[in-house]
Amino acid sequence: MHLSRRQFLRANGAALALPFFPSVAGATAAAAAVRPDKKLLMMYVPNGLVRRCFFPGEENGELPGFVGGFNADKGKDQKRHQNVPGIYPLKLTSTMQPLAKLNDDVTLITGLDRTYKNGQDVHAQGASCYMTSVSPEQAEEKKMRHPNGRSLDHVIGDKVGHSTIFKTLEISCNGYKAPKEDIYFDNISWYGPDKIAPSIKDPRKLYKRLFMGEGYRQHISDVTDLMRADANDLSKKLGSVDRHTMAEFMTMVREIEIRITRLEKLVAGAQIEEPTDADLPRGQYIRLMGDMVILAMQMGITNISTFMVGPERWDAPLFYEGVFDKPVQHHNMTHNQKGDGWKDLQKIDAFHMEQYAYLISRMKATKEADGSSILDNAIVTYGAGLGDGATHQYFDLPLMVAGRAQGAIKQGRFIQCKSGTLNSNMWLTIAKLMGLETDEYADSNGVISDLWQ
Repeated sequence: MHLSRRQFLRANGAALALPFFPSVAGATAAAAAVRPDKKLLMMYVPNGLVRRCFFPGEENGELPGFVGGFNADKGKDQKRHQNVPGIYPLKLTSTMQPLAKLNDDVTLITGLDRTYKNGQDVHAQGASCYMTSVSPEQAEEKKMRHPNGRSLDHVIGDKVGHSTIFKTLEISCNGYKAPKEDIYFDNISWYGPDKIAPSIKDPRKLYKRLFMGEGYRQHISDVTDLMRADANDLSKKLGSVDRHTMAEFMTMVREIEIRITRLEKLVAGAQIEEPTDADLPRGQYIRLMGDMVILAMQMGITNISTFMVGPERWDAPLFYEGVFDKPVQHHNMTHNQKGDGWKDLQKIDAFHMEQYAYLISRMKATKEADGSSILDNAIVTYGAGLGDGATHQYFDLPLMVAGRAQGAIKQGRFIQCKSGTLNSNMWLTIAKLMGLETDEYADSNGVISDLWQ
């Protein structure tokens, strides 16, 4: 039996794509020579974070006061920590403790700034322009309303995304259906100026889009139907290693089905018409969406994904299970850091870091056709569009990078860039690491060469 890279299990009109199986792909040597594609996952967290708990050396830093309106960079008037450029051992701060078992798989990068254009809310521009980084001058020259051109994921997807079903995949863990803010607060991915690349927010819709194809039928509610169709027959034709991969794959798909059902039961039990962030436990929601992205990468459905943990500024209750016993308002908390206010806010930062650690761990455990892990072949970023949520600063943007990009990145380090280094330099660096032959991106003026191995 011949299997292509896009082999499917089929049942009653539904189709489920499979991972690559070397034992049925032809000669073993030829299969071993197949090098996995590079992957890119960009994780975005909203509303900045507590600086003193994230940035090394700032544990006793001054607590910020609230700066409102369009005053994005008034924080520059405060005493600013100046980096001593160089590469240092990575020592995890309190917010980064969830990464303790992954210390050798991540790198912290500091000193990154973004330019800002007056006339748009600071939170809106923080999100919508996070991956575009067009300077105010470039926006003016191109007669763009705001500096949000074609975002990095689509620029990279244009070059390296053609081998997969979806060039890019846009994910948002914002369960609210009714818009509380305009789209600029709730989107980081753009086809071009004011041309949104809409995110998928509903777990069931994401599952159907990725795994069930156009032939999906409502009466097929459980992947067990697919397993009974021909999975057992296929397993008999696989080598021992591939049988193990097949079993892990089907178990992961089955677990996703079960978790989706559990979330739907939670919503149904709350007697609401549509799920909201207040009703969905945040960790379950984020990890479920993340697992589907990882599975899609393993199956060759996509190699490039943006992953927005939550929207900017929405004063809406969010349930961080295991942290607070009732929903809290993240954005509101960022503006109340004085006294002990920062302590509860930092718990949310650590919670978000736990989700990042979970995704990295799953990618590290998920194998590719050549025996490497998805993390070995990936770049996985974690960052925010604001350096601090209270001052709305556009400097010292937090950024972590995981993955080795097929040996191109050396991990377990703390890279201090010169303070004021353009954030677009990092995006240019990532573009080149993903295979683009280009020397510029947005307002970049160089690359972060220290990130290379």
